[in-house]
Amino acid sequence: MEKVNLTIDNVSVSVPKNYTILDAAREIGIDIPTLCYLKETNEIGACRMCLVEIEGARNLQASCVHPVGEGMVIKTNTKKVRETRRDNLELILSNHNRDCLACFRNGNCELQTLSEDLNVSKVEFEGTNPVKPVDDKSHSIVRDPNKCVLCGRCVAVCQKTQGISVLDFTKRGFETEVAPAFDRSMADAPCIYCGQCITVCPVAALREKSDIERVWDALEDPTKHVVVQTAPAVRAALGEEFGMEIGTRVTGKMVTALKRLGFKKVFDTNFAADLTIMEEGTELLDRIQNGGKLPMITSCSPGWVRYCEFYYPELLENLSTCKSPQQMMGAVLKSYYPQMNNLDPKSVFVVSVMPCTSKKTESAREEMQADGIRDVDAVLTTRELAKMIKEARIEFNKLEDSTFDEFFGDYTGAGVIFGATGGVMEAAIRTVADILTGEDLEEINYTAVRGIDNLKEATVNLGGKEIKVAVVHGTKSASELLELVKAGKADYHFIEVMGCSGGCVTGGGQPQVPSKVRDTVDLRVERAKALYEEDALMTVRKSHKNESVQRLYAEFLGKPNGHKSHELLHTHYTKREIYPLDKKEENKVLEAAVTEA
Repeated sequence: MEKVNLTIDNVSVSVPKNYTILDAAREIGIDIPTLCYLKETNEIGACRMCLVEIEGARNLQASCVHPVGEGMVIKTNTKKVRETRRDNLELILSNHNRDCLACFRNGNCELQTLSEDLNVSKVEFEGTNPVKPVDDKSHSIVRDPNKCVLCGRCVAVCQKTQGISVLDFTKRGFETEVAPAFDRSMADAPCIYCGQCITVCPVAALREKSDIERVWDALEDPTKHVVVQTAPAVRAALGEEFGMEIGTRVTGKMVTALKRLGFKKVFDTNFAADLTIMEEGTELLDRIQNGGKLPMITSCSPGWVRYCEFYYPELLENLSTCKSPQQMMGAVLKSYYPQMNNLDPKSVFVVSVMPCTSKKTESAREEMQADGIRDVDAVLTTRELAKMIKEARIEFNKLEDSTFDEFFGDYTGAGVIFGATGGVMEAAIRTVADILTGEDLEEINYTAVRGIDNLKEATVNLGGKEIKVAVVHGTKSASELLELVKAGKADYHFIEVMGCSGGCVTGGGQPQVPSKVRDTVDLRVERAKALYEEDALMTVRKSHKNESVQRLYAEFLGKPNGHKSHELLHTHYTKREIYPLDKKEENKVLEAAVTEA
């Protein structure tokens, strides 16, 4: 690629012609501050934090959008630049709710860090700061407009990565707000609660709805038998909350911390991932062999399920009827577990630790219960668990490793890779391959479905039959594939869809990472490595080889896809209306139409 030569802060550099000044500065280790910028997602120059001085230019320029040019001479640290950045930051702070000590993001806020880095000791400007209502009606996401800095990151990720556009700039001038259309609550918007907006928000304008106090209360309630399950992706990211490198696997320390918090038993959702493969694999084989609806599409990701319900209801029959591993685990912990331990099912309180904000809404779905007993009682994100560990004054980094509790803590390598895009597909193939061939196959690493390509395809010969599979992640990529399916241009037997790009490892409940780190490290890759590492270390790596799962069928469920399994482990999905109008809104629309006519 053609290169250009320029000078930044007296350092000569040669960079590709398509670079911005920000790219070039980072190439030589010069850190230009940013707030609204997200590489390849939100490059709009709105916050004016990245201003630089270009020799010969009349005004300061936003380095994140200004292209490099041959012979440019750039200064990033002149008095004019520093003062202008501070002034711009003070203007942002003037309309920001600055209760930092009580803020959910205290100590991990990009605006707070920027204020410290730019040496802002006071705010000369004071805005009117009207108090706007906080939207906390949904089970998953809280939107606080008083914290919003109008950077547009959430708008961009919702539109460009997820292809949904639930959030956008509304109103005008000082009244400008980022919100769903029609002044709707997040609870009434066609939001899938993936939480990607939360992961990119630099402040606490968007956060999960916390279950921390509910869990503390349950742990101190002597009438409750409180157990916890942890999703596979949590172990790949929890360490980041305690200063560890991205992608550090902390399975043993996590279990020890949960035991010290006071849970009666610590179980692994990987057990239910293995159980899911038994149910889902059997369902797939039945559809293939008996003319069922194909392609069958996975139903593990609640964000993806909501997306299908809102935007592709015509494909709901293609979804597997299986509940997600979280809900399957809850169902057996409220049925077989009490039977094993002579407990009243109503006394068992199931807590899930998930990398996903949509799991909170999933657990509250009307269908996720049996005989009036909910599968899962409370859902914590990875971030919430870290807050509880810190609140309990547990020194996480010094903890010894311990193991999950018996039976429901047993899992295989296939269960642990569920947290990465392609993991569900690979786990399913490992089991289906053995069933169709009647052999215990040694080659089980199906690398064709691994990685972060938007679409991964493979044709697998299983017992002499060609099975065509596809893997997509992120709902925008899913939409592109589903359009091909609808048009009859994609001929697959099985499709895995994850609601978030990268899968659960980069779910909306995972640790928040500053934008300049996100721009240089692919979180999807680094966190997934931890899961594949654990898979490789496991003695048993196929779901149907999980002896505890086999015992569950022998003693309780009967057989995969049997009557008992369908009663506890399967569900159904419902078409959802996008912004349905209430009677008052209908009248407004009718009045406007009459006036226009």
